[in-house]
Amino acid sequence: MATHHPEFESDVQPRDQGASSPFAPHTGAEVAAMLDAVGAESVDDLFDIPESVTFDGEFDVDAKTEFEVVSEIEDLLGQNADAVEFLGRGHYSHYVPSVVDYLSLRSEFLTSYTQYQPETSQGFLQALFEFQSMLVDLTGLDVANCSMYDAATALGEAATLAARVRETNGETVLVPDVLREGKRSVLENYADGAGLTVESYPTVDGNADLDGLADAADEDVVMVYAESPTSRGTIEEGLSAIADLAHDHEATFCLGSDPVALALLEEPASVGADVVVGDASVLGLPASHGMGLGLFAVKDDYLRQVPGRLVGTSEDAEGRRAYTLTLQTREQHIRKERATSNICTNQAWVALRTAIHVASLGATGLADLANDCVDLASEAAARLDSVAGVTAPVHDRHHFREFVARTDEPAAEVVDGLAERGYLVHEVGDHEIQVCVTDMNRGELDGLVAALREVVA
Repeated sequence: MATHHPEFESDVQPRDQGASSPFAPHTGAEVAAMLDAVGAESVDDLFDIPESVTFDGEFDVDAKTEFEVVSEIEDLLGQNADAVEFLGRGHYSHYVPSVVDYLSLRSEFLTSYTQYQPETSQGFLQALFEFQSMLVDLTGLDVANCSMYDAATALGEAATLAARVRETNGETVLVPDVLREGKRSVLENYADGAGLTVESYPTVDGNADLDGLADAADEDVVMVYAESPTSRGTIEEGLSAIADLAHDHEATFCLGSDPVALALLEEPASVGADVVVGDASVLGLPASHGMGLGLFAVKDDYLRQVPGRLVGTSEDAEGRRAYTLTLQTREQHIRKERATSNICTNQAWVALRTAIHVASLGATGLADLANDCVDLASEAAARLDSVAGVTAPVHDRHHFREFVARTDEPAAEVVDGLAERGYLVHEVGDHEIQVCVTDMNRGELDGLVAALREVVA
């Protein structure tokens, strides 16, 4: 039997049912005032939806049982081509231990939203703090966040950060001419809004051409970006020189990498990096060719300029260590007029998976995985180089996970021929293909080599 509790009664007046939606917090009078202000007759006038896609009240979907739906979807998915990926170029698969699924799929993690209320989110906030701490250890920088969408948005945020902290009037962001098109496109979108321009500096044999970079850099440069590993799989050997050149022009030096590579390569802080970006989802997730998790770390000078979520430590009323989202005035959801970024998503669950994966590997396991990425690339390049009509690797450099190979036959024909035989590689030039080998496809290397022999014969 229901009991009346007058103390719970609200003085909020009943909503005007004339409003356009039962879920919108607006009265009919408010909607009418808004329409009058913008000169529209109805809410529908605010939208230009083609008649061909306008909902007419019918879905035209026949009702089916759960069994029928599952069977139909299985049949549809069964039509997908069964191919082995040797793709890479920003999307990498490493074995994800079962503990990552087992822990991250617990309901308290899977159903959690942004951890605004620390009193109900201590466990998740601690996990994110550990994720940030792992990135700090790997980069040698002072601060890391936990909510960039992917490597491309992290790079865009680095450029706008550089514009905010610049000590010059520079407006140019310099990037290598081999930067992947998709990443550059996202960067250019960010740059356009911040009044910046993106220009390229040359590379030679896969790495930065330091003389060409020096010629490209002038008093107008605000940030210099380099990658290691590069988009062609090479290890960049001139990072300290690139950093010095950037700093000589009072510009920010931004380095792109990933957590596995950082376990083996020079610590970014030791080569002069001011900001480190990349995709942390190389651990914790399989390659999805879409969804990612941006890595973003900076030196302490930029603490208040860090975009997105930042978890810090404090003490509760009883003096115990506690975790909370901190410095939130940087974010759009608090004070948009003072925001450093419009990124306001919750990549927390993905960061959790990455943190679990890193913890499960440990320092030794992570370093072993990184060493495997060097050894596998070297072994695979030697195997492909043994095929008549193929030269691998193209670049006389150390490689990480992937490498470029030259083919006497047109690359497009080689790629198509391999695809017909169930192997996928990238075409990166008229006579160049790119091959990526990790622990997940190493067992298919024999098949790839055999298929390549057939294609180029």
